[in-house]
Amino acid sequence: MLLENKQILIMGIRNKWSIAYGIAKSAYENGAKLIFTYMGEENKDKIESLISEFKDSKAYLLDDAANDELVNKVFSKIKEENGKIDGLVHAIAHANTEDLHNDFIYTTKEGYSHAVDVSAYSFVLSARVAKEQDMLNENSSLVTLTYHGSTKVLEGYNVMGIAKAALEASVRYLAENLGKFGLRVNAISAGPIKTLSAKGIKDFSSILTVVEEKSPLHKNVTITQVGNVATFLLSYMSDSITGQVIYADSGYNIMGV
Repeated sequence: MLLENKQILIMGIRNKWSIAYGIAKSAYENGAKLIFTYMGEENKDKIESLISEFKDSKAYLLDDAANDELVNKVFSKIKEENGKIDGLVHAIAHANTEDLHNDFIYTTKEGYSHAVDVSAYSFVLSARVAKEQDMLNENSSLVTLTYHGSTKVLEGYNVMGIAKAALEASVRYLAENLGKFGLRVNAISAGPIKTLSAKGIKDFSSILTVVEEKSPLHKNVTITQVGNVATFLLSYMSDSITGQVIYADSGYNIMGV
């Protein structure tokens, strides 16, 4: 098993349809012990029920992954109770609804800052705190999630495209900074998937149709497939890969039309 005896922290699990869940399932099936963070005290019972299939897993409340004080506090508790980790998966992103529904030019300063803080800075913060608190074992791997809208204009993606572009640039700079310590940083650009977050994108179903019609493999991807890519990036089999955006989108990103 690729992740046998490895401990993986997955940030941002929400439900069984989320990409984070697909990653968790693949990692667990490949031998990993899992630790989770989630938002909302009111979601505690739901999250604990969701992760109950992953034996010995634990979940920690983290209401704001872009808040330095909160992340330091939660990571300190995670390390104290579980020891060091071998991988970190960042599956956190958010933009205000109105900033996805209106034309991009009407994005407010608050909305712009919010999207970048939650979707990009939170990954930088997580990497920094994990490093500063000596949470990461040798050869640890950090993985985040991005999307094609970071490089192409997609109707309704708007400020989230800017946030994902910032996230991808952050991956490259983090990879350079952490490489000297033997740590790797990569992103997965998944094809469109029917997640709770995707519901906020206008005409999302039409994007699924286009990918199925025009991607080389003529099918949409699943959370299981993306989860398997994450497991590869978390494992020793990808130990020469860092600073990359790996597309898991049935090849749609290579198409010109």
